[in-house]
Amino acid sequence: MVGIMRTTLSIDDALLDRAKQRAQQRGVTLGRYVEEALREHLSAPPRVGEPVSLPVFPGGRLRPGIDPSSNRALYDALDEPGGNAA
Repeated sequence: MVGIMRTTLSIDDALLDRAKQRAQQRGVTLGRYVEEALREHLSAPPRVGEPVSLPVFPGGRLRPGIDPSSNRALYDALDEPGGNAA
């Protein structure tokens, strides 16, 4: 026996209107249409994005006293005269 659970979802009004129209065109209930769409979406393999290549620039080391794990310290160093943390 297949279990059915009632639930409440918040769905964008325009999206819900489109789903209702599609369900009506197909002659199925909104619940059936959403269930089929969700089942189809979940059965598809997950999308994997392309790897991102980040540029690497030659440079020196940070000035003493700058914590590279602190965004605030890096921003403060860039705000100093000369604006160079290296």
